[in-house]
Amino acid sequence: MMKVCVYCGSNPGNSPIYREQTKLLAKALSDKKCDLVYGGGRLGLMGTIANEMLFYKRSVTGVMPSGLFRSELLHHGLTELVEVSTIPERKSEMMRLSDAFIAMPGGYGTFEEISEVLSYAQLGLHQKPIAFFNVNGFYDGFLKWINACIENGFIPSGQDQLFILESDPKQLVEKLFTYQPPKKVNKWQELDSQKNESGA
Repeated sequence: MMKVCVYCGSNPGNSPIYREQTKLLAKALSDKKCDLVYGGGRLGLMGTIANEMLFYKRSVTGVMPSGLFRSELLHHGLTELVEVSTIPERKSEMMRLSDAFIAMPGGYGTFEEISEVLSYAQLGLHQKPIAFFNVNGFYDGFLKWINACIENGFIPSGQDQLFILESDPKQLVEKLFTYQPPKKVNKWQELDSQKNESGA
């Protein structure tokens, strides 16, 4: 059994495809006996993924900062609600509780959360699988940016293997279970060049 953290929009998006694919992702996760960790909201794609996982009788843990959001935003049918004090505590707790991470389409909050998880993986602080659910090409621009970072020397070559990018929900979930982290490299490339220069 795997606890999967899903980061996603508190809004539904402007196309029905986002809710439709969220439901398919929930089915794929449930078929693999996965449980859900998420932000605890009842609206948007957050509410959809929670409701669908509950429909399939899976455990759903919401993590929400006490008093930070309006009470009507909170999902009241969760298996478990974990209350924390701050947004940083929320992110830390979600990361601690989870065995894998999926970023669905979302906004600033979604991108901030998955970026932190990805940064921690690059630093070697965890080796948990990370996936971007590329619904309707939503993360094509992100992949382009990653490639630009590698080409311009800001991310080491091969570090695009720190995450999975997949548009098919069943394939995405399968890849979570078969994920192998890339070989660890030195993030600070100048240190290598300085060592080479001193060694010469």
